[in-house]
Amino acid sequence: MKRPSTHGSAALAIIVLLVAGVARTEDLGGLRKTVQWGESSRALLAHFGVRAAVLPRPLDFGDSYTDIMLRDVTLGGVPLIAYFQMDKRTGGLRRIQFERPRHGVNPPVFRAILAALETDYGSPDLMCGIRPGPAGGYQATAERIWVRDGVVTRAVFRGTSLEAFEGCVGGDLTSGPCGLTAQLLVRVSPPGADAASCPDPRARPGGR
Repeated sequence: MKRPSTHGSAALAIIVLLVAGVARTEDLGGLRKTVQWGESSRALLAHFGVRAAVLPRPLDFGDSYTDIMLRDVTLGGVPLIAYFQMDKRTGGLRRIQFERPRHGVNPPVFRAILAALETDYGSPDLMCGIRPGPAGGYQATAERIWVRDGVVTRAVFRGTSLEAFEGCVGGDLTSGPCGLTAQLLVRVSPPGADAASCPDPRARPGGR
């Protein structure tokens, strides 16, 4: 993991705030109403206090970095971790990425998250899928995209094995307990920050 060079978070990085006791959970919708696009890491800390964790070393996400995270955000009853991705140029909140710890990723969990998103937003605007192959690191990907009021919400489910579709009905990763899974995330981007299109099947999977 590379450490971002200039983003003014050195003072935050020396302070680690662990979630105290048993943290109460917060649903994704409530969290989105709490934060504002473009606000600073300090403002996020003011919102969440000891429920947030300041990372000793920021995580690099390419165009952004994360020095603040929040555990136990729920969607469809599924606990997720929220990574607040801060713009490297401005230091303001660029997007939010919610991830499920990889040991807890499986098709039923993805279906629960999809059901919750469809309850809130209706049917997805786009449904994308990439079969495993060398260009994608032999990862199969199922992706759903919603655009509401210019805000783009992506739910991404990636499989890890050479036989990522093994046992999947019609090659659909969401159809049942099949394949080996690696990553499940929901990425929320403000207006204009996401092209809201299916990924290039020739591109390698992104993220951390």
